[in-house]
Amino acid sequence: MTQMKVIGIGDDGQQSLLPLYRSWIEESELLVGGERHLAFFPDYKGEKRVLKGGLSAVVEELRAETRRTVILASGDPLFYGIGGLLARKLNVEVYPHLSSIQLAFARMGEAWQDAALYSVHGRSIKGLAQRIDGKEKVALLTDAENSPAAIANYLLSFKMTEYDAFVAENLGSAEEKTGWYSLQEMADGVFSDLNVVILKKRRESPAWPFGIPDEEFSQRKPDKGLITKKEVRILSLAQLQLHAKSIVWDIGTCTGSVAIEAARIAREGEVYGVEKNADDLENCQQNMAKFRTDLTVVHGRAPQGLEQFPDPDAVFIGGSGGELRELLHICCTRLRPGGRIVVNAATIETLYEATQALAAEGFETSVTLAQLSRSKPILSLTRFEALNPIYIITAWAKAAVEEGGSSK
Repeated sequence: MTQMKVIGIGDDGQQSLLPLYRSWIEESELLVGGERHLAFFPDYKGEKRVLKGGLSAVVEELRAETRRTVILASGDPLFYGIGGLLARKLNVEVYPHLSSIQLAFARMGEAWQDAALYSVHGRSIKGLAQRIDGKEKVALLTDAENSPAAIANYLLSFKMTEYDAFVAENLGSAEEKTGWYSLQEMADGVFSDLNVVILKKRRESPAWPFGIPDEEFSQRKPDKGLITKKEVRILSLAQLQLHAKSIVWDIGTCTGSVAIEAARIAREGEVYGVEKNADDLENCQQNMAKFRTDLTVVHGRAPQGLEQFPDPDAVFIGGSGGELRELLHICCTRLRPGGRIVVNAATIETLYEATQALAAEGFETSVTLAQLSRSKPILSLTRFEALNPIYIITAWAKAAVEEGGSSK
């Protein structure tokens, strides 16, 4: 396979390239790139090929290419660019230009080694809230849909007003423009499609510890109490063994307390919930905004709705409406290797049904009976008030134990 060169280029076109890079382009026989990139070389003598749509077909064509070929890409091709794919699939040498992030921080006059870097260019903004919450400095690659205004409105929906934004447009070109904005100003602004957004935390933000107090959650009124209590929530989440990129299902999510705490652990992952009660779902959405967790929650009676979720690494079942066996069959079937299912049962009948169903699916189980009490003042004295006992049932596939050791 002929070795090709992947060259990063800035918005100022040929001026951004070293003389050596320009000579490589002039001597090549095939120049590949976006329409904007190719337009920088009106006098090119060889063949031009526009990169459009899916890259798979172009990569296959280039595999068979024997001519001297140069591929143009914006900025650093290995930073959220096509360079990574091309390096995996083709025999290429990569010559990066300054990335738009580097240039934006240079215009801003600040170091960027401590910044969190994310891209919403061609990607969903879903989940961004919990990923960036609490971070001091965040750089975002944008696109026409996830524009600075759209990003600002998204962040405002989670009341993340501690951030100000630096927007850098058309970096390196004659139309370059940079400036600082409040989120409200950015929400009302109009910006070039070619831009970078840097968020800087300038005010205090709320900090929520693991084990958020029950009273902090919006709950159904006047019937408070339909919430997985903090102590049981902590024990159940520990049994799920979540990691930063976990895909989590919360079935019977109610106020969303478990799903919200799960999302704050699995910040780079995804959390999905199902809730049949519309009032509880409204409370869940209020809690999502308060605790800055961008979950996917659907209104429905599980197992309906689960088919639209990706396969999970962890499943929490806090309640079911009589379809527990069918529900567990679906969860066991779709659980990813090494994953876990945790069921909270308030009755011995549910405990029995769950353990029998899980055994029929070939899953191992362990059960913890949580009998907890909280102190309560009585005049000048203190007594303890018991919480409802809860069986915490943890399940995992037997194969996971045989292949990787004990999962207990």
